[in-house]
Amino acid sequence: MCGIVGAVAERNVVPTLMEGLRRLEYRGYDSAGIAVSDGKDIRRLRRAGKVQELQQAIDENPLSAVCGISHTRWATHGVPNEANAHPHVSENHIAVVHNGIIENFDSLRGELRESGYEFDSETDTEAIAHCIHKHFTATGDFLAAVQKAVQVLEGAYAIAVMNVSDPNRLVIARQGAPAIVGIGEGENFVASDVAALLPVTRNYIILEDGDVAVVDSESVEIYDRDGKKADRPTTESELTADSAERGDFTHYMQKEIHEQAQAVASTLEERIAKGKVLDAAFGPGAAGILNRIKGVHIVACGTSYHAGLIARYWIEDLCSLPCSVEIASEYRYRSPAVPKNTLFVSISQSGETADTLAALRAANERKYVSTLAICNVAESSLVRESDLIMMTRAGQEIGVASTKAFTTQLAALALLTISLARRNGLSAHDESVLVEQLNELPNLIKAVLTLDPAIEALAAHFSNKNHALFLGRGVQNPVAMEGALKLKEISYIHAEAYAAGELKHGPLALVDDDMPVVAVAPDDDLLEKLKSNLHEVDARGGKLFVFADPRVQFGDRVGIQTMHMPAAIEDFQAPILYTIPLQLLAYHVAVQKGTDVDQPRNLAKSVTVE
Repeated sequence: MCGIVGAVAERNVVPTLMEGLRRLEYRGYDSAGIAVSDGKDIRRLRRAGKVQELQQAIDENPLSAVCGISHTRWATHGVPNEANAHPHVSENHIAVVHNGIIENFDSLRGELRESGYEFDSETDTEAIAHCIHKHFTATGDFLAAVQKAVQVLEGAYAIAVMNVSDPNRLVIARQGAPAIVGIGEGENFVASDVAALLPVTRNYIILEDGDVAVVDSESVEIYDRDGKKADRPTTESELTADSAERGDFTHYMQKEIHEQAQAVASTLEERIAKGKVLDAAFGPGAAGILNRIKGVHIVACGTSYHAGLIARYWIEDLCSLPCSVEIASEYRYRSPAVPKNTLFVSISQSGETADTLAALRAANERKYVSTLAICNVAESSLVRESDLIMMTRAGQEIGVASTKAFTTQLAALALLTISLARRNGLSAHDESVLVEQLNELPNLIKAVLTLDPAIEALAAHFSNKNHALFLGRGVQNPVAMEGALKLKEISYIHAEAYAAGELKHGPLALVDDDMPVVAVAPDDDLLEKLKSNLHEVDARGGKLFVFADPRVQFGDRVGIQTMHMPAAIEDFQAPILYTIPLQLLAYHVAVQKGTDVDQPRNLAKSVTVE
């Protein structure tokens, strides 16, 4: 993986390919490449590093063609260098870009070597190129060669293929990784993400698993896994070409933190009315399904997993329903007990997270009453393969470290919690109170964001540290986990989170004046317990930084620096609102350390491989 862009037109497509790659940079990558053909040779340029380095290479070695493919790669097979960068070429005749992982590539390489092919890279993708070339040599048919080649591939892939013998057509295939065809006027495009194509078209076709499509400047022909012609609907994206611009902000992450009030408001819009959550917000037939729910299983990865952990507190507290939360990569390799009438909930910003998608597919083979996807991308596989859907409406999130996707996931999970709670004893009055608390969130988020300058100053205490500890109790424990994740992701400071009551069971041994300790302290039932835990840190010379309710006081203690939230916050609101200062803290520490905030090392935005 990570990003594919291809184009066929009656004009030079190289600028379009490069702009598409730039728009996919948010996904994370370590190399970039492009290939075009004049009908005689393939001209290919690849560079380790950023898209800008590839652009410099093109400036020095100009390319021009009416057909081409390009790619940003996040290393899976082979180190991130130019030799392993895509596109990969076979006999200067076939060029391929590829997202995903081919699990049987070792055996394919062995078979292809026996047929006389030599390998110049460590990648699984090069085997695809040689396999297609082998079949094209035998058949002379470009489409048939790709169709035969993909039949032997095991694993996940989206591929775009170029052929010197057919220089005005591309062939694209998909199995388990996203692939779309963009529809233009006198030009057509292929990509792994609609965001790459917004400057040239908002109309696109989503390929289904097993599809192979032939794309030229005037037409698109799609064949299903059985080789039969298939009709796939054309969709118009709601995204606009300028949705990925930073505006007045220095980084995308900074912009996305400050967009959270609007993102949460958009997530709540049209889903609550007259003090009640509308069941139809979860999709057709949702009311009947939700009436049957007696338990919930939540599966997710990373930040989305933390959102699920928060939802567990809400669901068990307000709905009195059992709720389990699992990391998707663990869930898919065990056989969990599924009590009768359990709802399976998957959470993913992209909807293409490989482990979460695989978990959903495993769940579909088990006895869940239904599946619900909470996702930010309407065109994603997760959405299309789930029974019920709750879109988070966060808008495009470019920064690799998730911010507004997380808070909108929590808003969506809050709606689910209220809807289930109504069926399990929550009165109409209490529902209206909770709904009103959700309605207050956008203004409260704006108020919390006014802490930004003070948190920027606070960040100076962290920028020269190597470790940090985050503490929370109850529902604030996963908030602390999310805060620690944000700090480690973008500042590269080793940060861990613990339930504050666990301090004396080990982590207290780490506390000294060189390890800052961050705590979140809303005015809830666990406040006095938390205070006792924090005094344990203070007594051992630790430096505490506490984000607290304005009603909370810690007395005159030198080792405790308190930053009060700008308003009293209700328990149901607290996880969303206490997350935001931790996002700002991580952001400012990373800026002061000079790290790459939007594209932190070794990470990708959409993790589409296991």
